[in-house]
Amino acid sequence: MTDKRTPRKRKPPVPIETRIVDTALDEADRVGWSNLQLSDVAASLKISLAEIESHFRDKDAVANALFQRAWQAMLQPTPEDFPHWRAQDRLYFLLMRWFDALASHRTVAVEMLQGKLYPSHPHHWVPMVFNLSRTIHWLRDAALLDAGGRRGQLEEIGLSGLFLRALWVWARDDRDNQERTRAWLEDRLARADRLMARLFRNRAD
Repeated sequence: MTDKRTPRKRKPPVPIETRIVDTALDEADRVGWSNLQLSDVAASLKISLAEIESHFRDKDAVANALFQRAWQAMLQPTPEDFPHWRAQDRLYFLLMRWFDALASHRTVAVEMLQGKLYPSHPHHWVPMVFNLSRTIHWLRDAALLDAGGRRGQLEEIGLSGLFLRALWVWARDDRDNQERTRAWLEDRLARADRLMARLFRNRAD
């Protein structure tokens, strides 16, 4: 009798870049980001350091890959009625996607950011400025904030400051489901919305 069962589909292999980042995060959760050695990651994966170097030039590149995941999470498709939401609700939704993507490794993510800010790491400072600018540009685009002129400039400056302050709150948020961060964002976005409404009432720019 012929077996007509449908062959089970094999899951595609996990890319080595993903495995390196995941293994580095698991190890850093245990020993701390500053104590992480890529040689330990290589040993866990049973690959050579040369294999890791072919994908990531150093630990900072591994850190950047984690934050890239947060960007990707933020930019995933939104609900169909998203364009009809209030601007502050759209921003809240997208920002919490960013923070939620990092939540399971919050302590390590904070240590990564602290490492980038060490006085002995000035080569990381300029890329951080550009990464912040890139994050805010993607955030405005995804949130459908298309104002130009003075309003657009103020939105960009204001969102940059809000994001950095939210990051500080999130870094210290030990509540379940990041409730401190959620409450802070809701409050500050509502304040910002009221301020922008006052500044640009009856104005075209």
